[in-house]
Amino acid sequence: MQDALGEVQSVLVLGGGSDIGRALCVRLARSRCRTVVLAGRPEDDMEPVADAARAAGATTVELVEWDSTDVASHRKVIDDVFDRFGSIDLVYVPAGILGSQEAFDADPTFAAKAVEINFGGLVSACLVVADRLEKQGYGTLVLMSSVAGLRARKDNFVYGSTKAGLDAFAQGLGDSLHGRGVRVVVVRPGFVRTKMTEGMDAAPFSTTPDKVAELIVAGLAKGQEIVWAPPLLQYPFFVFRLLPRFLWRIVAERAGG
Repeated sequence: MQDALGEVQSVLVLGGGSDIGRALCVRLARSRCRTVVLAGRPEDDMEPVADAARAAGATTVELVEWDSTDVASHRKVIDDVFDRFGSIDLVYVPAGILGSQEAFDADPTFAAKAVEINFGGLVSACLVVADRLEKQGYGTLVLMSSVAGLRARKDNFVYGSTKAGLDAFAQGLGDSLHGRGVRVVVVRPGFVRTKMTEGMDAAPFSTTPDKVAELIVAGLAKGQEIVWAPPLLQYPFFVFRLLPRFLWRIVAERAGG
């Protein structure tokens, strides 16, 4: 349970190998978070995240096996975490893949798998999480959306569509839980320099995992429901979402896609 100062004392990360997840766990552990549970696949390289959390001050760090696409196991895995630790203050969900539009075009089954990983599987897991948070009467669920989902560009429309779906789902879930002690936070980053984007040309207003984690923690303290990373992105995207399609195509083309 959050302490008397309202600080997070326990966190569950669905997608435990995430660079942003690592930065967030370290930042929380340097404050008052002592329990960190990292959930992911064996190949997700979660040990370095666990080591970083311990070095930052977490006293209980566990790795559990969880796969976004194995929806039949979601209830059991998540229930087990909540049951064993008594309560979880914060559930952070960075799980997902980026892929490329060229790869999706060449292999439609890969495109369908990306939708399953980035959207369908997270809908399943987050509904289970929401149920557990509501039953304990408090807690926060943080989902990673993307500005790519606010107006899909032709160079990443499959990935963008998965984030558009997740963003809408998160907002609707948050509305359904309003007044029940549970908060849902949507994080909308731009280009983040992580292992997932390694080798790609950085987009304007690019940022780092540490900065995104800082903004998430600040947003939690302020009671924000939407966190932009960086905050400046909310202004151009307010305009972009209102542009007629023919103008948006011109803007997207000049931006490289």
